[in-house]
Amino acid sequence: NFLDSGTHPEWMILDVVPVIPPELRPLVPLDGGRFATSDLNDLYRRVINRNNRLKRLMELRAPDIIVRNEKRMLQESVDALFDNGRRGRAITGTNKRPLKSLSDMLKGKQGRFRQNLLGKRVDYSGRSVIVVGPELKLHQCGLPKKMALELFKPFIYAKLEKYGLATTIKAAKRMVEKERPEVWDILEEVIREHPVMLNRAPTLHRLGIQAFEPVLIEGKAIQLHPLVCTAFNADFDGDQMAVHVPLSIEAQLEARVLMMSTNNILSPANGKPIIVPSQDIVLGIYYLSLETAEYAATKDEDAKAFGSVGEIEFAMAAGAIKLHDKIRARITTIDHAGVKKQVIVGTSPGRMLIGQLLPLDANVPFSVVNKMLTKKAVSDVIDLVYRHCGQKEAVIFCDRLMGLGFRHAAKAGISFGKDDMVIPDSKKSLVAATQAEVREFEQQYQEGLITAGERYNKVVDAWSRCKDLVAKAMMVEISRQTIGKPTNSVWMMSHSGARGSPAQMSQLAGMRGLMAKPSGEIIEQPIIANFKEGLSVLDYFNSTHGARKGLADTALKTANSGYLTRRLVDVAQDCIIIEEDCGTERGLTVSAVMDGGEVVSSLAERVLGRTTAAPVLDVLTGAELVGANVLIEEPQAEIIEKSGVESVKIRSVLTCDTKIGVCGHCYGRDLARGTTVNAGEAVGVIAAQSIGEPGTQLTMRTFHIGGAAQRGAEQSNVEASHDGTIAIRNRNVVTNSQGVPVVMSRNCEIIITDNAKRERARFRVPYGARLLGDEGATVTRGQKLAEWDPYTLPIITERSGIVEYADLIEGITLVERTDEVTGLTSKVVVDYKQSARGADLRPRLILKDTAGEIVRLTNGAEARYFLNPDSILSVEPGATVADGDVLARIPREGSKTRDITGGLPRVAELFEARRPKDHAIISEIDGRVEFGKDFKAKRRVLVKNDETGEETEYLIPKGKHFSVQEGDYVRRGDPLVDGPRVPHDILRVLGVEALSDYLVNEIQDVYRLQGVKINDKHIEVIVRQMLQKIEITDAGDTTFLVGELVDRVEFDIENSKLLAADERPATGLPVLQGITKASLQTQSFISAASFQETTRVLTEAATAGKTDSLSGLKENVIVGRLIPAGTGSVMNRLRAVAAGRDRQTLGGQRPAIAKPEMAAE
Repeated sequence: NFLDSGTHPEWMILDVVPVIPPELRPLVPLDGGRFATSDLNDLYRRVINRNNRLKRLMELRAPDIIVRNEKRMLQESVDALFDNGRRGRAITGTNKRPLKSLSDMLKGKQGRFRQNLLGKRVDYSGRSVIVVGPELKLHQCGLPKKMALELFKPFIYAKLEKYGLATTIKAAKRMVEKERPEVWDILEEVIREHPVMLNRAPTLHRLGIQAFEPVLIEGKAIQLHPLVCTAFNADFDGDQMAVHVPLSIEAQLEARVLMMSTNNILSPANGKPIIVPSQDIVLGIYYLSLETAEYAATKDEDAKAFGSVGEIEFAMAAGAIKLHDKIRARITTIDHAGVKKQVIVGTSPGRMLIGQLLPLDANVPFSVVNKMLTKKAVSDVIDLVYRHCGQKEAVIFCDRLMGLGFRHAAKAGISFGKDDMVIPDSKKSLVAATQAEVREFEQQYQEGLITAGERYNKVVDAWSRCKDLVAKAMMVEISRQTIGKPTNSVWMMSHSGARGSPAQMSQLAGMRGLMAKPSGEIIEQPIIANFKEGLSVLDYFNSTHGARKGLADTALKTANSGYLTRRLVDVAQDCIIIEEDCGTERGLTVSAVMDGGEVVSSLAERVLGRTTAAPVLDVLTGAELVGANVLIEEPQAEIIEKSGVESVKIRSVLTCDTKIGVCGHCYGRDLARGTTVNAGEAVGVIAAQSIGEPGTQLTMRTFHIGGAAQRGAEQSNVEASHDGTIAIRNRNVVTNSQGVPVVMSRNCEIIITDNAKRERARFRVPYGARLLGDEGATVTRGQKLAEWDPYTLPIITERSGIVEYADLIEGITLVERTDEVTGLTSKVVVDYKQSARGADLRPRLILKDTAGEIVRLTNGAEARYFLNPDSILSVEPGATVADGDVLARIPREGSKTRDITGGLPRVAELFEARRPKDHAIISEIDGRVEFGKDFKAKRRVLVKNDETGEETEYLIPKGKHFSVQEGDYVRRGDPLVDGPRVPHDILRVLGVEALSDYLVNEIQDVYRLQGVKINDKHIEVIVRQMLQKIEITDAGDTTFLVGELVDRVEFDIENSKLLAADERPATGLPVLQGITKASLQTQSFISAASFQETTRVLTEAATAGKTDSLSGLKENVIVGRLIPAGTGSVMNRLRAVAAGRDRQTLGGQRPAIAKPEMAAE
């Protein structure tokens, strides 16, 4: 470091201590004759006193021991001045409080960086409570007069002087204070077209601060437009908001063009409209478009006919027709050629009222509103209008829709009473049936057929299922429509998406179901009652756990979610769109995400708004559907979805070749604008906010497998989700003694294909499952394909023979456990590494044939079955078994109930790239599994590849649960030991694309559970930032060291230099770093210092003599320049052009400061 930076090591030792200017360490007299002083003065005073004393002692030639003591004290006081408490005890002041040293001034949230440089306070702002302003337009907000007068003072003074109403500023000030009438007129004039910015804390994403045009109102509360509440996450129960005034003309321009609420219709997180009606408005629109029983019963020819909306309104006012009657009406449509024509449609008066608000456009037909409009449907309509008619039309449409919704929600007078919550009649019988089932399990347990753990699991499952059935029955009851009776209001509220969910309704009128204990396990006794029936004291007591936990959670969640967002912003802040196209050939291959047979997110959803990396070809004809390097818009996405293409190769930020930042083509569409992304867009910050903002909606709790009263019944079979033909991948099946085919492969999959041979669904089938349909069979939807016992993992033999125990010694590796409840015994393998004699035993079962030879499996390996601790043996020694029979089983809860980390902690764990505990161990090559000789407390597993002859060896602690048996064939990336996978291993073994797939899917799973949509590209941006470093494996002719972590950009620059000079370049592997680590190791030391560990970062930077190129956002904010993103990037580009012109005219580059002859030593 010293050589590189040209600093001298002797400079590390100070012989002079600089004293900072007195303004930075003030001394203020208080009125009692005392002084309030900065801690630094105390610390400096100490140093000076001790230094002077030492000088005096040395002049007096004091004894050595006194001088030494004084020197030590001087050293201590200097240490305390720089960093109090780092060495030894902190020096405290008068009130036992440690003094604030120089480094404390910089550190932490209250330090110089975060308090003053990154967080600045502004003039010209006010805050007040917000109230609803339904008569405002979308771009307006109501501003109290008093507040406006205060905020716009300088403008008012200027205007008063300009019009000659006041001679001096002082006179103007007096006029304003007296609130003379002319002041109000001038205020109106000043405010016209001068936008103000409204902000609601916490500002979790960029839509938390938006610009509006102020409208002056009486009163003291700010009025907010109802449709922007979603973006601000605001409600009117006493929330406060702050108002800021942009002063300069540039600031006003940016506020109007970029931040105006009308310019932020789409959410940057997923590209869907965020200006969507909610609650009352949704209810009103739903009520208008309602399809009643009478509507369904009326024949088309009996419907009355009307010529215009005017006639309909007239007939309704006269009481001739009702809002929900079936009518025929004439509407005006327009085709793609722009020709208008009249058509007659069957509809209802309510739907006609909504239909007349639609803009006239060929792509937005009347049919989009001629149906039941739930919240989702309304959102789709708004999306459609925005895409085809443009922003202005969409804004006007939203405003008018809101007015209509509010008006009719009020007119409809929807309210609900106790009787609207209908308890289904079948509840009693369902509960009784489940209770009988539970008694049956109890009986089986008494007879020793199942273990206590299995019984518990089965009981919990039965009740989960019962709750779901009751809820289903209740929904059927509530949603039933009968002629002559109004539709159930609770159902309307829930179904429209206005308020309430089926889960809440089932607590009101179904059954409350299972409750979790504070520890997370489930209480076996469910709450059978619901709120309408009322809870007993015991029920009430049992349900307090959950409620209390929920409240404690909310408090924790906010802080954790905020911290996650901060780390994400920090790691991604310098990811900016730099250029249009980097011209890379690489990309990621994406396909639809399937969960079992359900399509969770379709291919069209995933590729929409991305650029293709290679042409998309039709599966059947091979014709080109979409070319390469084309941005996939809605029409192309539809073509791709219809053609049945399974995967598309798209450009991604992960494979972008731009040096600093990313390019526009790799990023794709700017989701908040619906167009190609502009250069200078700060995509990193947008990504961080999109991921962090829904963080507060995620759960904090970690549930055991047996935990969560939320989980449904354990999956124990696979049903066909489509009609079709089944094909079985990795088929390895034996038929057991009952004649049922049993799966012997660890990664068997059932695939359903349709007539065109396209894959419709794919299911993973576990080892030991019984197949109910075989290769080539045709199945219908809902047919069972395979089933298995969800609570035990079997060990199955694939050959017949005679069983022999090896290393299964009574009392050491094998115990007979007697169940005290049932009195039955079972043979269980125990954890044997504890006892001295059991150290090198390997409990296993061996199959021999009648001649006493060991049976060989089909792949040539000997039939030996190694047993894990906790296995329950199903066969006695000397017993004869047939192929497909179970030799032993491992109870699932015996394979230790792993905590499933869910929600926010899971997202944080993935972004921090932590190694999960009890993680999977994955094979690095393809090959056959062999168990070698044991090594102390570990078991040795070898994977051998017969073709290449390479083999890898893994040492795995005994007691871990193996997912492979001897002789199994594994592919690279297959797990040898079950558990969550480690991202670093995936990157090392399978590469960047597999890693990105894994991280994107895992993170999306967490958000999907909560119904939050986030576009994949945001997660990819963060993953790109986590992959910035390369670990050197071979240094070549560079100055790098083997094992050193080098920035990717630096690595590429260095290598291109070497290649130009014909020398050996360095080679390296990409390394995955967690977001905290990645942000501390960023190129910019200013940014790293403002994040965490300020003193360490600054000392290292000083020692290494680092320079900061000011390329990110944070560093520029700290030094007070325009950020190199957005409008700042344009300024920078113009500056660069100007500087280039200057250079041409001046000729040659001159140093800004003349170089001194001699560098100061």
